[in-house]
Amino acid sequence: MHNISIFGTSSDAGKSTVTWLVGRLLQEAGCSVAPFKAQNVSNNAHVADDGSEIAIAQYFQAKALSVPTSWHNNPVLLKSGRGSSASLIVGGKTAASKDVREYYRDLDTLKPIVQEAFEYLDARYDVVIAEGAGSPVELNLMDKDLSNIFIATRFNTRIILVADIEKGGVFASVYGVYHLLPEQLRENVAGVIINKFRGDLSLFDKGIEIIENEFGIPVLGVLPYTPFNLGFEDSQSLMNYTQECSRALRRIAVIAYPAMSNYTDFEPLLANPDICLEFIRTNVDLSGFECIILPGSKLVMQDLTWLKERGLFAQLQQHYREGRINLVGICGGYQMMFERIVDEHCIEVQKPASAAALGFIEGEIHFQKEKILKRNGEKYEIHHGTSAAYPSEYRNGKVYGTFSHGLFADAWFKHYERETIERFVKKMKRHLDAERIIQSVR
Repeated sequence: MHNISIFGTSSDAGKSTVTWLVGRLLQEAGCSVAPFKAQNVSNNAHVADDGSEIAIAQYFQAKALSVPTSWHNNPVLLKSGRGSSASLIVGGKTAASKDVREYYRDLDTLKPIVQEAFEYLDARYDVVIAEGAGSPVELNLMDKDLSNIFIATRFNTRIILVADIEKGGVFASVYGVYHLLPEQLRENVAGVIINKFRGDLSLFDKGIEIIENEFGIPVLGVLPYTPFNLGFEDSQSLMNYTQECSRALRRIAVIAYPAMSNYTDFEPLLANPDICLEFIRTNVDLSGFECIILPGSKLVMQDLTWLKERGLFAQLQQHYREGRINLVGICGGYQMMFERIVDEHCIEVQKPASAAALGFIEGEIHFQKEKILKRNGEKYEIHHGTSAAYPSEYRNGKVYGTFSHGLFADAWFKHYERETIERFVKKMKRHLDAERIIQSVR
């Protein structure tokens, strides 16, 4: 059987969702499948079943497909680093902090790791579904493209294009991407899925004719625009979320600093009709909220400075003194609740440094060189910061802090998550040409 690459004709076309959606179709046809992305760029990560660190998107895809996770699903992950550098995670473990130019210069050293991961999955599953990254035809970067061109060429994958019609220019994007692909890859294009169509789908019947008859590209489906508030991969996904607040009984604020990470922590709150969740990016009055959450952060020291510059630092301290609002810190947000943060090993800064923190909890946070990766059911930890006095959590009155992500994923949400996935699959199947997709891998 053939493996599949999912290429977007642009960024945020819906590749991550289409990857597991196509996987579900193949599973129903009797194929075993595994999600894969050679290289992801995201501050949102999860601890896999083997104890490694992979991107949230690949973890969620595997969850939706009910398959185990390991570093092989996402062998290379880039997260925000100090200055212009990125934190490079290879094989599920932190490898280095590299400048972007340095990363591209050393790209060939990563190809054997990517190839090993793909071959591991290929040997264990009928079909590996490889999500691409951005557009596959950034002509100046095609020789440096691990997720699209390298995988599709090296493993001769069938290719499904995903086009976001909401962005406009869908015909140009489909035609342009197809014709800019190398000839070998054009021959492997199984078709295109038009994504995020609003309104009456029959209005695009003529569009299907044009793409199939004039472009010579099969249309494998036209998917209606359907909000899916699960598996947030990046800030763009988060900004696209929709929430019904008309019946909400409680208002909760999340301080959305620039390096905020692990947005999926808030999916249970977004799903709860009794809660209206607001992401705070400016120094607005927080006194009307029942709870204020300091979320995870990839760059704790930097985001702490941002809180001070925005005036939110002083406001949070005021609410702590008044003791009327619940204050919750998760991972990086928990670390900010201590009196001081110390980075002696230059994990986030160029030179050893320390910074005054919020002071809700006595003691200091010290960054250690080795990243802590822990998994306990749905809860997991990913952090460098440590506390000798409160190594896992702290609770006192209206202040609660924890290193664990997945804090709000209770039994109700797990049921909601399963039901949401099944409803979404059932709806989207009606708009996909399952037979054509299945035949493309045979």
